[in-house]
Amino acid sequence: MSRAGMWVKMAAAFAVFSIGGPALIYYVQPTDEELFKRYNPELQRRSLENRKERQENFDNFVTKLKEYSRSDRPIWEAAALDEAQRKANAAEEQQRLASELQKRREEIKQLSISGK
Repeated sequence: MSRAGMWVKMAAAFAVFSIGGPALIYYVQPTDEELFKRYNPELQRRSLENRKERQENFDNFVTKLKEYSRSDRPIWEAAALDEAQRKANAAEEQQRLASELQKRREEIKQLSISGK
C-alpha cells in the first residue's frame, strides 16, 4: 500500500472515530424526559415533589459560589471562612437561647417560691 493510501485510510479512521463516536453517544443516550418516563410512579411522584427544593438548593449553591468568587481569596478559602463564621454565629445563638432559657427557669422558680 502506498503512503497516500495509508494517509487516506488514517484520515477516514480519524473521521469515523472523532465524528461517529460522539454521534453514536448522542443517539444512544436517553433524554431526561425518557428517563423520567421509565421511573415507577412512586419515584416520579417523589421526584416531582422534591424538584422545587432541589432547584432552590442548587440556586443557593450557585449564589454562594458567586459570592465567594467576588472575594480576592480562592473560593475554597472563602467558603471555609464563611462556614467558620456560620458555625460561630450558630454557637453564639445557641448560647443566647440557653441563657434565655436559664433566665426563664429562674423567673419561674422565683415566682413559684414567692407564690407559695
